[in-house]
Amino acid sequence: MGQILLVRHGQASWDSDDYDVLSDTGWEQSRLLGKALAARGIVPDVVLMGGMRRHRETAEACLGELGGSVTTEVDGDWDEFDHVGMLDSHPAPFEGRRPTKAEFQEWFEAATDRWTGGGHDDEYAESFGSFTARVGAALRRTSEREGTVLVFTSGGPIAWAAAGLLADTPEVAARLWRRLNPVCVNSGVTRVVTGRRGTTLVTFNGHAHLDGVPDMLTYR
Repeated sequence: MGQILLVRHGQASWDSDDYDVLSDTGWEQSRLLGKALAARGIVPDVVLMGGMRRHRETAEACLGELGGSVTTEVDGDWDEFDHVGMLDSHPAPFEGRRPTKAEFQEWFEAATDRWTGGGHDDEYAESFGSFTARVGAALRRTSEREGTVLVFTSGGPIAWAAAGLLADTPEVAARLWRRLNPVCVNSGVTRVVTGRRGTTLVTFNGHAHLDGVPDMLTYR
C-alpha cells in the first residue's frame, strides 16, 4: 500500500504585487510542517510539486527540516486554477476602491459560481471542467507511484482530489469542491492511500502542526 500526502502551500503574499511568493508566515508554516513530518518519521520516496513559485518555496522550507536527499519533480497538472483570470471575467462591484474583506469574499464566491457553472466556458483560458480533468489526471499518475509521495500543490487541486474521491457523480463532486476549497488551510495535509481498494481519501486538511502556534492558522 502506498500513500500520497497532498500539501497545500504556505500562506502566499495576498496583498503584494506578486501573489506567487510565500509570506513570512507561509515560510514558517512550511518549516513547522517539515518538523512535524520529521517527528513522525515520514521519509518521502518521491516529491512532486506544481510549477508555481509558492509550491517550490513551500517544498524548500519543508524539506529543509526533513533532512536527507530526495529528488523533486515538477508536474504542472498540480497547479492551482487561474483565480485572477476567473475574477477578471466577473467585474467587481467595487471598481475604483479597495473592498472590505466581506465584499471581496462575496465577489470571489460569485466569480467562482460563474466559473464552475459551465455556462461561460469559452470566456476562460481554463474552464472548470478542464481544471478538474487535469487534476484528476495528475492524481491518477501520482497514485501509480510506489511508497510515500509528497506533493506540494494548492487548495483547489487538493479540494478536487478529495471531492472526486468522495462523490459518486461529477455534479456532486463539483458541489463538494465548492464546500472544501474555501476551508483548505495553508500547509494543511490531505492523506490518500493506494492499494487493493484503489485510491482512497483517509484524511483531509490536517494541520495539527500549527496547533498552539499564534497567528499560524491561515486560509489565504
